[in-house]
Amino acid sequence: MIPMTLAEIAAVVGGTLHDCPDPAMLVTASVEFDSRRVTPGGLFVALPGEHVDGHEHAAAAVSAGAVGVLAARPVGVPAIVVPAVAMHDRRAMALAADVDGSGAAVLAALGKLARAVIDALEDLRVIGVTGSSGKTSTKDLLAAVLAPLGEVIAPPGSFNNELGHPWTALRATSSTRNLVLELSARGEGHVAALCRIAPPQIGVVLNVGTAHLGEFGSREAIARTKGELVEALPAATDGGVAVLNADDPLVLAMAERTAARVVLVGTSPRAEVRATGVRLDEQARPRLTLHTPQGEVEVALAVHGEHNVGNALAAAAVALECGATLEQIAAALAGARAASVRRMDVRTRMDGVTIIDDSYNANPDSMRAALKALASLSHGGGGVHDAPPRKSWAVLGEMAELGAVAVAAHDSIGRLAVRLDVSRLVVVGNAARAMHTGAVQEGSWGAESVLVADVETALTLLRTDLEPGDVVLVKASQSVGLWRIAEALLADVAPIQEQEVAK
Repeated sequence: MIPMTLAEIAAVVGGTLHDCPDPAMLVTASVEFDSRRVTPGGLFVALPGEHVDGHEHAAAAVSAGAVGVLAARPVGVPAIVVPAVAMHDRRAMALAADVDGSGAAVLAALGKLARAVIDALEDLRVIGVTGSSGKTSTKDLLAAVLAPLGEVIAPPGSFNNELGHPWTALRATSSTRNLVLELSARGEGHVAALCRIAPPQIGVVLNVGTAHLGEFGSREAIARTKGELVEALPAATDGGVAVLNADDPLVLAMAERTAARVVLVGTSPRAEVRATGVRLDEQARPRLTLHTPQGEVEVALAVHGEHNVGNALAAAAVALECGATLEQIAAALAGARAASVRRMDVRTRMDGVTIIDDSYNANPDSMRAALKALASLSHGGGGVHDAPPRKSWAVLGEMAELGAVAVAAHDSIGRLAVRLDVSRLVVVGNAARAMHTGAVQEGSWGAESVLVADVETALTLLRTDLEPGDVVLVKASQSVGLWRIAEALLADVAPIQEQEVAK
């Protein structure tokens, strides 16, 4: 964060100083909502939560070096206290409906502080990424391709809501050249609200799928919300750029909703930044020819799965807009591995069993992409290889927040597993039962598909039946906790070191 006094912060957020003998005290370090992460010179954000109230840790944060606390009530140490936010104001700010008035006040104040910092950094470029799937992977690729151009700030994992968005923005300092932000939404107006916190100069829309369909009601509503990003961009004459997926009709239509200059990416001939000759190696890592207005270059991605081609094209388009060369982009993409946990994290154990941990989250689009990656990897990447196909396992759980389409969506994933010739399907939890049902009906499967009650039962089955050389995909919505399966399987037999796999 840029240096600011407690008095300056209070003025920005509309708060009042309490127990503050020196309003001129400077905040010079990071802003944190976890008191254990506070460093000397930092600012502690006291968020009231369901299980823990940050106000109770205010004194500990100051003892650890925090200059002051951003709070909803006096806490007995130097604090900037902000008034509660009424329900109608909460809706206008698109804050979570389950956040109480005091929590909403602190979140709103955090957003105001982030906006003040962004406005003060005249040389900072803000890049926003949204879409139904692939946001986090694309954000990680963007951070990699922009790194040669100067300091990049990007959120860890999927820190992409009204807390993670301003927290990430506040990491920017005068030395930061590019700030990459991931924008999520639970309803219409949410992306627009995040854009008000950190106005983007470049916006990337990846796709419009069925994630959170239960909350939005239709893909058209999802498209309206994702398009709020391009509507927030500056005009082309002021440097605004919208990077849109030409292969998704709902995204392509967003070109009419922005005054920014539009750059199309994809495999479509109309795309200005496009891929041809896409193929997968024996580890299901894409290789392609990248075509751009500046020329073309061969690219070998280090990440797994053909779905990452679109993510890489979006990252390349942004990097070109920011001044990167084709050679810099190709080199960065070749070295960019999955930076966020539990997203297409591919590791091979000493016994030859490969675990694909993609368990951070799941929706129908990302589930289809992961199954295709599993099929490709188990068949040697889809190319011509001497090795015979490996037995493939899909260990899948519920895709949450799908509303009325949940049964049909789960059923279709089970059927896809059969069509992709997955060897064994293990469906974990009754909420995902339709996956098992769909697979059995599609393929007249018997033991090839099994429904188990919980993680422990799935682990027992896998430990009994896994054989050297098998490939296992683990994927579900985060709430299911299937990451425990991936971690347990990797703990059973040590994984080969990354450099050994590369050989």
